[in-house]
Amino acid sequence: MTFTAAATATVAHATTTVAAEHHGFLSPTGVEIAFLLVGLLTFGAAVVTVTTKQLVHAALWLVVALGGLAVEYLLLTAEFIAWVQVLIYVGSVVVLLLFGLMLTRAPIGRSPDADSGNRWAALTVAVASAGALVWVVVDAFRTTWVDLNGAAAGSTEVTGASLFQSWVLPFEALSVLLLAALVGAIVLSRKAKAAAAGTTTTTTAPQVPGSRDGKRATEDKEGVR
Repeated sequence: MTFTAAATATVAHATTTVAAEHHGFLSPTGVEIAFLLVGLLTFGAAVVTVTTKQLVHAALWLVVALGGLAVEYLLLTAEFIAWVQVLIYVGSVVVLLLFGLMLTRAPIGRSPDADSGNRWAALTVAVASAGALVWVVVDAFRTTWVDLNGAAAGSTEVTGASLFQSWVLPFEALSVLLLAALVGAIVLSRKAKAAAAGTTTTTTAPQVPGSRDGKRATEDKEGVR
């Protein structure tokens, strides 16, 4: 029985090796084609987000870009990361941006002030960063293939086990960093409120001698005397 199991494992390994050798970029599957199309759509939405001069349109195109990333995670069998992307980024960050635009009474139409004039410098930095990121990812995962037909690699169980076993120290450091940012925001807001209150109390309206307030102030002074 042991010999049979070993032979079966050897045949399965050989079959997997042959399949990996024959699989290449010239024979894409349906999932890979969908991944490429969704990636192009996400890239286009990201470009429109940073080039449009309408703030509301930029926020809505950001929803499309972040949703495209969630679909990419689903195609890579990482459903937990995909739903986290939808819940946190699409459902929280973008909604916060829209509320900020509404509460600050941002211009709804085209805004010429949306262009800072540093477009070519920003484009150079973006292209350099993208090239470095692509080079690092390709160099790190050059011979790695994702088994789309196997078990989900990004499920809740796998992600939780990896997070609380291998990455527990960075996770705790990130929680401390977020707590420090929250405390700093509270301190800064309290200082701003105290400064505003002090300005309000020191800047009182001047009293006109012939006004009713001036007469009341003069009568109060005479009464005290």
